[in-house]
Amino acid sequence: MYEETPRVELTPAAAELLRTLRATHGPLMFHQSGGCCDGSAPMCYPAGEFRTGDSDVLLAELDVEDVEESVPFWMSRSQYAVWSHTRLIVDVVEGRGSGFSLEAPEGVRFLIRSRLIEE
Repeated sequence: MYEETPRVELTPAAAELLRTLRATHGPLMFHQSGGCCDGSAPMCYPAGEFRTGDSDVLLAELDVEDVEESVPFWMSRSQYAVWSHTRLIVDVVEGRGSGFSLEAPEGVRFLIRSRLIEE
């Protein structure tokens, strides 16, 4: 049976951090805007706190072990136009981002790694 390559996936470290954030903040979501500075990094928010609309694309509903609900991953449509041929891998690195994402107080930040999708 053919299974489509996921557009977005999590490293084990990212999944572990999401479990921690979910326990503290409740249901979560990601948005990646493609703006300047940390805008090109995935930002994690409480679900529904960041309003999405016609200018955004839902790339994935990420399933995290031991988390009841999936974590939606949104990207701005303009950013998606540039990244549409890649698989996004959400990872975690030490260091702080600009501060709006929920993981900032933890001393780490989410980071996107990517691989070309071969068609």
